[in-house]
Parts: sequence; C-alpha cells; structure tokens
Amino acid sequence: MPGPLEGIRVVDLSSMLSGPWATDILGDQGADVIKVEPPGKGDHVRSLPNRSGGMASMFVNVNRSKRSITIDLKSDAGRRLLERLVATADVVVQNFRPGVVERLGIGYDDLRAVNPGLVYLSISGFGEQGPYAGRRVYDPVVQALSGLTTIQAGSDTERPRLVRTILPDKLSAVTAAQAITAALVARGRTGEGQHVRLSMLDAVMAFLWASDMGAYTFVDQPVAPEKAASFIDLIYETADGWMTMSTMSNAEWAAFCRVAGREDLVDDPRFATPAARDANVNERLELVQSILLARTAAEWLEILPAHDVPCAPALRRFELIDHPQVVASGSIIETEHKVAGRLRQARVAARFEGTQVAPPRGAPLLGEHTAEILAELGLDDTERETLLASGAVGPAERELTPTP
Repeated sequence: MPGPLEGIRVVDLSSMLSGPWATDILGDQGADVIKVEPPGKGDHVRSLPNRSGGMASMFVNVNRSKRSITIDLKSDAGRRLLERLVATADVVVQNFRPGVVERLGIGYDDLRAVNPGLVYLSISGFGEQGPYAGRRVYDPVVQALSGLTTIQAGSDTERPRLVRTILPDKLSAVTAAQAITAALVARGRTGEGQHVRLSMLDAVMAFLWASDMGAYTFVDQPVAPEKAASFIDLIYETADGWMTMSTMSNAEWAAFCRVAGREDLVDDPRFATPAARDANVNERLELVQSILLARTAAEWLEILPAHDVPCAPALRRFELIDHPQVVASGSIIETEHKVAGRLRQARVAARFEGTQVAPPRGAPLLGEHTAEILAELGLDDTERETLLASGAVGPAERELTPTP
C-alpha cells in the first residue's frame, strides 16, 4: 500500500505546526518526508507538555510518517550536507521568517542551483512585503489581523473573540499541502520546479471570503460595519444536555414545526421564508430553544432525523472517540509507538481507492534516522564521523522507556 505520493521526497525544514502538519499530510499519503532539525534541541514542539515516553502529543500528531535528521544549518558543513540531501528531493518546505533562509544560504535560488526541478514552499505569517513582513507571528495574531476574531464575535460592535483552536496554523498547513501537490502536477507537465509562497494571513482571508465577506465582494456597493448577528448560536439546551439543529430550507423548518407540534409557525410571516427567518433570527432561535427544552437530547436526536431535520449532539472531546458514527467510519485509529506507547489518532482523512495509504508511521525521535539518511546519500563511516565530531549533525536521541 504505497500511497499516491510514493516516490516523492520532501525535505522539511519547518517547525511548530503549519509546515510540519503540511508535510505530515504528504507523509501520510506516501511521500518520504525527511524532517531536518537543529542538533540537540529539535523542533520546539518536542518540548511541549502532555507527554508519554518523553514525547509530546502535539509533536507525535503533526510529525508522524517522517524520518528525522539533525543538521546545523548555520555551519558550512551542515549547509553542504543539506544541499546534498536536496539534490535527491522533490520538495523543500520552510517556515522561517522572511529573509532568514537567504541569510543562511538555503533560499530558493540557492537550492534551485542544486536541484532545478525543486518545488520550494515558503510559509510566512504575513508575506514577504509590507510593514508586518518581518514580525514574529503566532496564531492569535493572524486571527486578529484577518478579521476572524470579529467574525467570531458576531458583529463589529461586539468584543472580538478568538476561535479556540489554532485555525490559521492548521488552515495554512492544509493549503500548503494542496499547493505542493499542485506544483508537483505542474512540474509533471513542464519539467520545471518553482517557488511557492504562502502566508497565513492570505490563507485565512481566502478561507473567510468564501462565506463571511459577502458584504465586501461587490466593489460598487457601499460598505458598512457588520450588523449584529444573533446573540444566540445554534447550540441549544434540551431537558438533559446540549445539541445543535439547523433548518436552512423551508422544508426543514416546516418539518421541525410539525415535529414540535407547532404547525402554526409554518405560515407565521416572521418565519415563512429564509429571508424572514433571517430578519427575525433572535425571535426564531429563542422560540426554537424554548421548544427543545421540552424533551431530552436523545428524544430529539431520534425524532428529528426521521423527519430529515439536520441535528447532532454537542459532543465533548472525550465523548467523540466512542461516538457510533466515528466508530463505524473508522475515523480514529490506534497504533503502537516504540517510545510513546499506544496512540489514538485521526486516520488519514482522504481515502484513496486506487493507491491506498499504509497506516501512519510513528513520529521520529530526534535525529533517529541521521545515520540511515547519510548512508543513503553515499557518505562513508569516516565522513559520517567527521560530521558528527564537528557538530554539523547530532547524535540520535536514545530510545526511552514507554510511559505506562
């Protein structure tokens, strides 16, 4: 089961989440991903909490299906070694701040000289130009600048709110993985590699424009501050718990009204059309909430689907892993990691019938594959020992005893 990206080699110079998860996706789909890390410390994510066997859960989750080599990219010997590795690669991914790779001598122009067919992806926070280009960036900074926090607030007059997950990082990773495969397809037609640039800000703005920036789409129409959305969201309390229900179409609204025993609401002019239901959103959602309190979540979740009304329980994270739909679809897999122990992770999301992917391989120890990769590059024992003695590469992290 080689996976659709078998035969593609990716050199991953990135750290934290956006770059590593992008390359993780490619590795899960069959690419040979070689993670290049600084000797002695590795990716910062290795040091984060929630650990087993000395390995951090976030590192394990965004760096699986990779091999690790440690190289000091600030040394001449380390840079020459990277060039030798890149000569065998199809893709390089980096998320240093703009200008850093050029100062190190490992920018696109430097490495294209070694490998003209190289696809080189650069991830930045804000792009290469402009007043924010050189700034340090973390996910909340992009959420704020992109307008996402005011969308989350519900209106321009409410206090901005963060989305409680690192959405810009994750979205940039998915966008990066897609961009890399697109560039590889183009190379298959033209034989030419290219530099692909992606900023987290651009990734989030493209994401938001699909559904949240309608008022700013038509240039000739006046722009005004966003009016307040409903102060109620679509998470409802029932007699014993929480659930969601959404009635977008007239048929779904009518079906809910009949199930609830409120046929009178079907022809109520406040709710008779999608436009009317939107104009009277607070009244509608307050009414729905009062109705749903009359029965338990289990009752509603049995009755509503029978009438084709979209709904679901509002699961807590510990409930998700045992939900019948998740179990039936095999969305969560369990594997054994030689250091971290038994792992529970999401499966590879895209399922390929013709090029089925193998189960994800466990995330590597720091420098675990350094000797193996150097041997593949044709370095003999003496050359490897010289690199190790100079600090251009580091020793492999020893295996630890799994935590019970």
